[in-house]
Amino acid sequence: MSYQTEPAFAHGTPAKTGILLVNLGTPDAPTAKAVRPYLKEFLSDPRVVEIPRAVWWLILNGIILNTRPKKSAAKYAKIWLTEREGDCTAIGHPSASPLRGEGSPLRVHTAKQTVLLQGYLSQRTRAPFVVDYAMSYGNPSIPSVLRKLKEQNCQRILIVPMYPQYAASSTGTAFDIVFAEVQQMRNTPALRTIKNFHDNPGYIKALANNINEYWMKNGRPEKLVMSFHGLPQFSLDKGDPYHCECHKTGRLLAQELGLQPGQYFISFQSRFGRAEWLKPYTTATLKELGKQKTKRVDVVCPGFVADCLETLEEIAMEGKEDFLHAGGGEFHYIPCLNECNDWMHALTDLVMDNLQGWLAEPDAAELEQGRLRALGMGAKK
Repeated sequence: MSYQTEPAFAHGTPAKTGILLVNLGTPDAPTAKAVRPYLKEFLSDPRVVEIPRAVWWLILNGIILNTRPKKSAAKYAKIWLTEREGDCTAIGHPSASPLRGEGSPLRVHTAKQTVLLQGYLSQRTRAPFVVDYAMSYGNPSIPSVLRKLKEQNCQRILIVPMYPQYAASSTGTAFDIVFAEVQQMRNTPALRTIKNFHDNPGYIKALANNINEYWMKNGRPEKLVMSFHGLPQFSLDKGDPYHCECHKTGRLLAQELGLQPGQYFISFQSRFGRAEWLKPYTTATLKELGKQKTKRVDVVCPGFVADCLETLEEIAMEGKEDFLHAGGGEFHYIPCLNECNDWMHALTDLVMDNLQGWLAEPDAAELEQGRLRALGMGAKK
């Protein structure tokens, strides 16, 4: 095996700490041409689809990639951001520049969260650090951003998957890609990972505050549905903790909101294929509430910290249609945390807690002495 050539290094340069936010991914454009390679990369991951490779290869390449890209592209086109959504300049971060709110909502929100986190962290520490983001599938890729962090002399890197609840098909996959890339490095950085934050008090409080702020402006519903991304039932049977962590998040959030059983429901969306998935299904839950002539239903997606196709199209559009068509009254989708202030403070606290012992201000005199010693021993620079 040949290892990657290391970036140029100058003695006396302070080592930095990298913080890498990781999200699932998105196509580069809402077109079938752009969606197809994204879907192929995503659905080729053995953690995402756990069926025999030979069988799945035939299904994926013979059927899915010939039919689904066009349908998915049409869905992305409905939620694609085409106008300036607003500037996002991080407080206390003079190098931050306005970010254009154009493109995939997931990428736009993740990029804004990255800039804001850089700003909030700069208020908490003077140690040199860099915050960046990457996608498990699509661009910017995890390997490319890890190399970018290395080029900025990040000798320590904290990996922060933006999935509150751990699942092998999301967080586990992100770790796989990170570790595979690091295996190819000659000078590997120190690594830390955040596995989950499903019961983090700051995260739960931010969710509750986000919902309460929405209710203060729009009134309260008769029922609240907490919809999480779905997984095949066998993932639970084989020991994946995702189902349990979703329910704990839901229970803690209900307690924070002061809701009693019967006032809220926990359900799972995005079922794919004919196999049994985690139940109850969000679609079935909304249809049943519609049949019961529920006057108003609000839906929130606590498993997503940034709005994306699953929240904006599947829930806010398709879910609304399911509920209303079944006879329901009023439907409200409550947006994800995105860049809300409470969430950004909670994320900053979460990152700081996991950087303990890594953040130290560089000693300029010590760095200069080290540089001179290296030159004295024959270093070129």
